[in-house]
Formats: sequence, C-alpha cells, structure tokens
Amino acid sequence: MYQYTDQEYTNVDFSLADIKDGEMKGCTFTKCNFRGASLDEAWTTGCQFIECDFGGATFNASIHIRSAFTNCRFTGANLFVSKFEECKMVGSDFAGASMDGITIVGGDWSYTNLRHVNLSKQELKGIRLMETDLSESNLQKANLREADLSGVRLTRATLKGADLRGAKMDRVDYKSFDLTGVRIDLEQAVNVARAYGAKVD
Repeated sequence: MYQYTDQEYTNVDFSLADIKDGEMKGCTFTKCNFRGASLDEAWTTGCQFIECDFGGATFNASIHIRSAFTNCRFTGANLFVSKFEECKMVGSDFAGASMDGITIVGGDWSYTNLRHVNLSKQELKGIRLMETDLSESNLQKANLREADLSGVRLTRATLKGADLRGAKMDRVDYKSFDLTGVRIDLEQAVNVARAYGAKVD
C-alpha cells in the first residue's frame, strides 16, 4: 500500500499503471494520463486532478473525499461501487462510463456529461448539477430534492419514482422527458403547466 502526500505531477504518464489500494492526500495532477490504470480501492482526500484522462481506468471500491476532478475524461471508465463525497467534478466527461453502485454525497457535478448513465435509486439530495447533460440517463427513484438542476438536459431521461421537490429547475425543458410518477412541488407543477401552455393566475 502506497501513500502520496502533497505531491505535484504535470503531464505524467500513468497509463496502465497499477496504483490500487493506496492513499493520496493533497496531491495535484495536471494533464496526466491515467488511461487503463487500476485505481481500485484507492483513497483520495483533498486532491486535484485537472484535465486528466481516465479513459478505461478502473475505480472499483475507491473513495474520494473533497477531491476535485475538473475537466477530466472518464470515457469507458469503471466506477463500480466507488464513492465521491463532496467532490468537485465540474466539466468532466463520463461518456460510456459504468457507474453502477456508485455513491455520490453532495459536491458539484455541474457542466458534466452524464448521458446514458445509470443513477437509479441514488441519493443526490442537494447536489449541484447545473447545465449537466443527463439525456437518456436512468434516474428512476433517485432522490434529487433541493438539488441545483438549473439548465440541466433531461431529454428522454427516465425519472419514474424520482423526487424533485425543492430542486432548482430554471431553464429546464419539462416537455423533453416523461413526468409520470415523478414527485414535484407546487412551484414546479406551475412551471410544468406553463410549459404546456397553461395560463396560471
């Protein structure tokens, strides 16, 4: 088991590296390549990953606390039963990533690409998802109460049983997804009615 503390790396190639079952604290990785790397059971705390490529990497059972993964690529990565607690993921791309069993506690996932991902039954209360692309994603029975969904794209997303009460939903196209079985609050209900052309006094 390794431990890195307050290390800085720029343009370093970690592709296919076996860096599982270790701990990173306060480290900064800028434009590093982690393609195909194994980060299974790794633990990061207060780390920054800036414009890094995690394509095809594995994060199984890894834990990340107050770390930042900004403008990173997770194309085809496996995040099975990983945990992200109060992390900043702004601008990252999760196209084709496997997120089954993931745990997300708070944090900022704004401007991310989460198309087609499975976030069913997730506890996403209070999370920031501003301008995030959730098109065709599975959000069935997800708890999105008090989340910031301003400008989020939900085209053909599945939300049956999801709870949106108290969520900020400015600039959301309510006609782009099926609202059947979705729990909404009174303000949202008024906005839905307006979206369909009703005049609400």
